Amino acid sequence: MSPTEPSDNRLLAAMPPEVQTRLFPHLQLTNLTLGQVIAESGSPLTDVYFPVDAIISLLYVMETGASAEISMIGNEGLFGVSVFMGGESTTSRAVVQCSGTAYRLPGYRLKDEFGRHGAALDILPRYTQSLIAQMSQTAVCNRHHTLNNNSVVGCCCRSTGCPARGWT
Repeated sequence: MSPTEPSDNRLLAAMPPEVQTRLFPHLQLTNLTLGQVIAESGSPLTDVYFPVDAIISLLYVMETGASAEISMIGNEGLFGVSVFMGGESTTSRAVVQCSGTAYRLPGYRLKDEFGRHGAALDILPRYTQSLIAQMSQTAVCNRHHTLNNNSVVGCCCRSTGCPARGWT
């Protein structure tokens, strides 16, 4: 297996060189383990995560304690959209669905980059739009399909692969 590079995350790879020059020195490669909770609903967010080969699941947790998966994030994106959108916390629980690695970045660094009104101001909202579209599709699927949760996750994960679960 070759060494991991920040550009192995497609969102980081899409950033122009000047943005990469400002952000990449502050990225820390982090191992994420299956079931690890990265953030709880309502908790303050101090870091954002750019998955490389890990998959992060976003869950909406209801007052009863029941939860529903609303989105999955792989190497196409990041966890921590609320940081650069002006929020101080997340409305969902973030749990590692597939072990692997991610680059962690202090949230204020991404927020500062977003505030420069440069390339990040163009790229990050487009990613956010795609994440919202995924959440909408997931909501419709959760409402209209009767598959058990593992089948739905399996169907979604198979496109990116999850060796820990036997999906490639």
